[in-house]
Amino acid sequence: MTGGNCCLPENRVPPAPIAMTADFLPTADLRLLIYRAELLRRLRETFNNHGYWEVETPLLSQESVVDAHLDPFVVEQRYFLQTSPELGMKRLLTAGADAIFQITRAFRRGEQGRLHNPEFTMAEWYRSGDTYHDQMDFVEQLIRAVAVDSAENSGLHLTDTPFPCRTFDEVFRDILGCGVKDKSCEELRLLATERQLTIPETLAADDRDGWLNLLLAELVEPHLGRQGPEFVYDYPASQAALARLDPADPLVAQRFELYINGLEICNGYDELTDADELRQRIESESAKRTREGLPLLPEPQRLLAAMEHGLPNCSGVALGFDRLMMVLTGSDNIAEVTAFPITRA
Repeated sequence: MTGGNCCLPENRVPPAPIAMTADFLPTADLRLLIYRAELLRRLRETFNNHGYWEVETPLLSQESVVDAHLDPFVVEQRYFLQTSPELGMKRLLTAGADAIFQITRAFRRGEQGRLHNPEFTMAEWYRSGDTYHDQMDFVEQLIRAVAVDSAENSGLHLTDTPFPCRTFDEVFRDILGCGVKDKSCEELRLLATERQLTIPETLAADDRDGWLNLLLAELVEPHLGRQGPEFVYDYPASQAALARLDPADPLVAQRFELYINGLEICNGYDELTDADELRQRIESESAKRTREGLPLLPEPQRLLAAMEHGLPNCSGVALGFDRLMMVLTGSDNIAEVTAFPITRA
């Protein structure tokens, strides 16, 4: 267990380690599960100290986020286990909630491996009037508040220097020697070929985001956040998801991610508030799902109605708590920080 030397809450006596080999036992060391509980307490305390209040929204809903890359579990052919609490939380913002957070379970089909589990813990929050730059500042405060006793072997380096920030195009320019914002699919394909990447057979020649994601995952992400937490912001407009586009540059989405040791920890947006624009994006995502042989998902009518009523200008962030645990404890596998992953559920 790589993360066994993390600090424990005061007055907590660590239980003796046991061999977690039988499949009825948790995969995580109990000492890490105690530390996990302490981090959850710190998260809530930090949100409370910054004026957020905790909410609960349905895990089981008749609507789901429509995204080509997020596949929800369907229950009784009518309800969806939520891939994110986003839909319900935005409806609360429309009703007048100003600064809200939620720490909850989320569910995504087809996501299983060293860094993924189909059921995982997510912290998600929104604040009316904030920009995504405001939220980058808050994320830094949050990480500093919960990481005060991260494991010595975690590789997390925190100094008094603010977390560095680079745009999506800048990280490609710095690491690969060229920006990608204006590159065509053919130019991206040539770049991948020149770097001798293994190209998936399913990657279509005209799938620009697919080529960008391949280059990002294979050549760029491993270098991000190695000297300490690092923000990447202003993503390509085609990867906006539910973020606004920059009015000064339509090629850019007002979106950021935080990386630590090459691992994406959270994802934040200046939230889209235009219902008509959301409908267009849903249509585009649905077309991608059809091309990839995935079932179509219904439009989130309640969210659209809330946006038409008046979703306020706001910024939101989703943070993968299990991944944060991995970083803070120096763990190599999500099973090391989760009591019962899908293989033992």
